[in-house]
Amino acid sequence: MICYRLQCENGHAFEGWYRDSATFVQLQQNGFLSCPECGTSDVRQALMAPAIAKGGKSGGAAEHESAPTAARAAGGASIPDKVLVTFQKMRQVVEQNCENMGDRFAEEAVRIHHGEAPERGIYGNATERDHEMLREEGVDVVAIPWVRRSDS
Repeated sequence: MICYRLQCENGHAFEGWYRDSATFVQLQQNGFLSCPECGTSDVRQALMAPAIAKGGKSGGAAEHESAPTAARAAGGASIPDKVLVTFQKMRQVVEQNCENMGDRFAEEAVRIHHGEAPERGIYGNATERDHEMLREEGVDVVAIPWVRRSDS
């Protein structure tokens, strides 16, 4: 994993963790990165100070936390807005790349699982009973928070 210090076009600084530099570049080129403060997808790497490993009892592991991260954790006031922006971006990606099945979601997921319908990304509504049935059928599903759109 690699941690990058990032900055958006509006000057907001934040950090992101990525599998490797190629993953960061791919996400950036596809517009999947966004500022947690304002939601813009114009995000670039910012200058970073290197993490210095401390010797001694810690076994040489790096002991590093950026000041902005510590301040955000201590203040905590902006965390819900950042989470909301992330969920809004996730909703946008799902709506652009998957088919909305509405209340027929569970039925269509089972059909896809059994090869009776073409394999594709779908989303929709499912009750707790639907989730239980899908688990019993061996269908992998994930429930995500469905927040209001960023443009609403």
